[in-house]
Amino acid sequence: MRKGFTRRPKVEEPAANHGKNYITPSGLQRLKDERHFLLTKERPAVVEVVAWAASNGDRSENADYQYGKRRLRQIDGRIRFLTKRIDAAEVVDPEAPRTGQRATRAFFGATVRYANAAGAERVASIVGTDEIDLDRNHISWASPLGRALMRASEGDEVVLRAPGGTETLIVLEVRYDRISVKPFREPPGSEVSTKGLQR
Repeated sequence: MRKGFTRRPKVEEPAANHGKNYITPSGLQRLKDERHFLLTKERPAVVEVVAWAASNGDRSENADYQYGKRRLRQIDGRIRFLTKRIDAAEVVDPEAPRTGQRATRAFFGATVRYANAAGAERVASIVGTDEIDLDRNHISWASPLGRALMRASEGDEVVLRAPGGTETLIVLEVRYDRISVKPFREPPGSEVSTKGLQR
């Protein structure tokens, strides 16, 4: 049977594609800063290198031209991705005043202190899929732990269903504080130097 007649199995959408892109204000700012950097610095620098390399003649064996074009496609793809994520952003400020159950239950933006069956305590902040930072204990609301903690309040027992097995956790505290997301930093050496290209 030819490949054109085979049917591909349907792939489940990743957790990041639940429609809305829930994100904290600082997480949204990081996405905007990265897009701004790509549009105003990185892309123009690469375009200049590609134009210089194209002026050198034979493009089929011109490594600068081929690498530059490939890098340009990567940058454009990242800009499209960031634009979609920014357009779909649903900003939730963890510091916004909350009343009733919204103040005592874990929802997006909550910082939750919990303990496992052995009594080991941990703290996790529930953030968006673009803000995950395990070094800072920022977990996605769509992760197994995030889903287990959602809607829980102090004293609740929740069941964590993870690939490694099932575990019961006890929620010790739910609070809403500022969640500091690591800001976007320009990567060192990211800009392509255009000095000396004109000969």
